[in-house]
Amino acid sequence: MDFIFRLALKNLTRHRLRTFVSITAVAVCVMVVVFTRGLVEGMVNSMIRDHIYYNSGHVKVVDRHYYEQERLLPLNHPVDGFSRKSLDEMTADLEGIDGVEMVLPRLKFGAMVSTESELVTMTGWGVDIDKELKFTSIERYLVEGRMPSPGKLEVVMGTKLLEKISRGVGDKVTIVFNTAFGSFRGVTFTIVGRLHSGVQLLNEHVVLLPLDEAQRLLYMDGQVTELIVAAEDLGSVPQVLASIEALIAERGEAERYQAISYRDTSDLIAWLDVGKIVYNCIYVFLILLACIVVNNTMLMIVQERTKEIGTMAALGLERKGILQMFLAEGGIMGIIGSLIGAGLGAGLTAYLARVGLDFTADLEGLSADVVFDAVVYPESSWTNTLFAFALGVMIVAVSCLIPARRAAKLEPSVAMRDE
Repeated sequence: MDFIFRLALKNLTRHRLRTFVSITAVAVCVMVVVFTRGLVEGMVNSMIRDHIYYNSGHVKVVDRHYYEQERLLPLNHPVDGFSRKSLDEMTADLEGIDGVEMVLPRLKFGAMVSTESELVTMTGWGVDIDKELKFTSIERYLVEGRMPSPGKLEVVMGTKLLEKISRGVGDKVTIVFNTAFGSFRGVTFTIVGRLHSGVQLLNEHVVLLPLDEAQRLLYMDGQVTELIVAAEDLGSVPQVLASIEALIAERGEAERYQAISYRDTSDLIAWLDVGKIVYNCIYVFLILLACIVVNNTMLMIVQERTKEIGTMAALGLERKGILQMFLAEGGIMGIIGSLIGAGLGAGLTAYLARVGLDFTADLEGLSADVVFDAVVYPESSWTNTLFAFALGVMIVAVSCLIPARRAAKLEPSVAMRDE
């Protein structure tokens, strides 16, 4: 076997340019697979994570009528506890379920600010600041000022929203909204923080304020529009969802409250799963393109060395040895090309995982309903690198079987007479 391997190496150095082109083709395709796989996984995981953070949680508990009208942000179908129990007691019951890390109350309502030229609409979020900071990554988007303090008329807004209303951190702003009784109310807040995020929802639409102040101003003491349930991980969501549904039924509130998994709050999640399958097929296709080059190279080698193959066979080299020799040549090119490509792809992905790719300009028209950070950070992992390396070696090796078998089947007498 050692003789076969050394002979394969020697044969590859005969036509160095051709060997170089084949190795380069494999390396480029493997590099693209490593980078693309990291980019896609980073994008998909970011979209799911942001959707969970700023829209659905792992599980969301809402009033059934509210869920039907959610886009209108109605205040007349609140979550205010189980029968004869307060919202705090309901929250404690939910947090007692196995697999639940925390329950975040959110009170969402429509609001607007009048400027000299227009009415700027926005969505108010009354939130428990401490819990939001623990669950979401919103603090990393805070580029100026601080988060609002409970019990104070303070708000935090995104950069684009502040630009629309011509305000900055430290300024006062009067926000107009409908209360739970349907009456208009205008309240002046102090802007204490600015968020800058690739998530359009946070950057252009949401104004954050303390939950206690939102409840007081909207006349919704002890009420919220939704409870966001944070599970330990994605794998525990089905179990947590089933337990919450059982708890709601046990409390006799199945006709009023609805528990919804993050997967059921957006059709996009299902399409992301389909997208992963499609991209896996694309990865294989990319490697197959490189294999065409390697396959052609091997066929040319067999054609050029027909007499040599016949001579070796006549001298006693078995067909098995000839097959192994050509497979070794293809395997060496596949291993070297895949190794170089995997290394370059891993390096590129690791760099971009630190600096990110900004698609803000390309996603200007994207609806705020799609919670997606326009700054994408590819995921750099050894799993992706090893996957691309193994895929490259395996497919190149398989593609060499046809020319290798062709060489092994040559009859010595016929091969030696070949012109």
